[in-house]
Amino acid sequence: MTITDVDAVWLHCPIPYEKQHVSDFGRLASFDTCLVSIHTDNGLVGYGEAKAAVGSVAGAGTYASLVSCIKHELKPILMGQDPTRITRLWEMMYNGTRDHYALDRGRTFPILGRRGLTVSSMSGIDIALWDLLGKHLGVPVATLLGGACRDTMPAYASGGWADVSAIGDQLAGYVEKGFNAVKMRVGVMDGDVTTSVNRVRAAREALGPSVKLMVDAHGTYSVPEAKQFCRQLEDVGLYWFEEPVSADDRRGAAEVRASTSIPIAAGESEFTRFDFRDLIDLRAVDVLQPDMAICGGITEGMRISALAATHQLALAPHLWGSAFMFMAGLHVAFASPSAVILEYSLGANPMLHGLVHESIEASDGFLPAPTRPGLGITPDQDVINKYKKTIA
Repeated sequence: MTITDVDAVWLHCPIPYEKQHVSDFGRLASFDTCLVSIHTDNGLVGYGEAKAAVGSVAGAGTYASLVSCIKHELKPILMGQDPTRITRLWEMMYNGTRDHYALDRGRTFPILGRRGLTVSSMSGIDIALWDLLGKHLGVPVATLLGGACRDTMPAYASGGWADVSAIGDQLAGYVEKGFNAVKMRVGVMDGDVTTSVNRVRAAREALGPSVKLMVDAHGTYSVPEAKQFCRQLEDVGLYWFEEPVSADDRRGAAEVRASTSIPIAAGESEFTRFDFRDLIDLRAVDVLQPDMAICGGITEGMRISALAATHQLALAPHLWGSAFMFMAGLHVAFASPSAVILEYSLGANPMLHGLVHESIEASDGFLPAPTRPGLGITPDQDVINKYKKTIA
């Protein structure tokens, strides 16, 4: 089996105004992603996803550069190669023309673009290769990764943008859908720390003590603000505080973590195992949250999972994207002993629910171990054709 084509398309799906939400990223008016496909000489096709942003707002979510990178920089490396040699192909893409040194010496000789959009592009390709291998062998990707560690996993409802007067009802509505864990957004979108604190207290009062409550600041607090937030909410019983400060300020995150008993989660903005190693070395994090469409794909996700297990940290992949990155993270989570919970978007997400023929639904707040070959999902070509964006 050899690779005969590598393709990437930018999908741009508008969200009806009444279903849009507003956060520090602005108004989420559309959902965008880069769908990657790997074609082989035996007719099998594997699919993956590469991400440049969360949705498409005010100039964010521009995927033309990802499509170009995949088609013009990475495709030539992959053409004619054996798609089952996934680790070798990952090293070839990551190390470029010095890949032979890397494979011979057993250490990296990385290209200059070893972070950012190049690694995001690699992520989509890597996910597609694992999907392809699972289909080729007739087994789920999780089986290829060592098998599912558990039969089901709990999921948390991810949303929570309402103001102090409505946040309780919004999150209670998630619980009514069967979830026993929910996440809300805080941070600069609230204007000041006091407003965020009041929203969190209103949420806890509405939910009661038994529902797990997480908060996500999207990296928008300063270190003093994050410390103030933690001091005022030590008694609320938060399950974790996600991205309290900028991903550029890892020492600041470590300072916040040292100041509080609230677990700190981070990782959706990080690339490769090396970034996660640095977070761990600085003692900046309790919960690792790699995004398979950003961090380097399933291959790198499993390496990050090994770091979590080694350092006795929790793994909770970031699953905000289309069905393909969601299922990639789900397979890694089920194969990882350190994984504790799965993210399930309650925001308007047409690419999670409309891009594939299969239904991805949590039942009573749980998701089952995957059983279908590959990622276990099939793209709807009509949807692709409808939302494919032309790139000049």
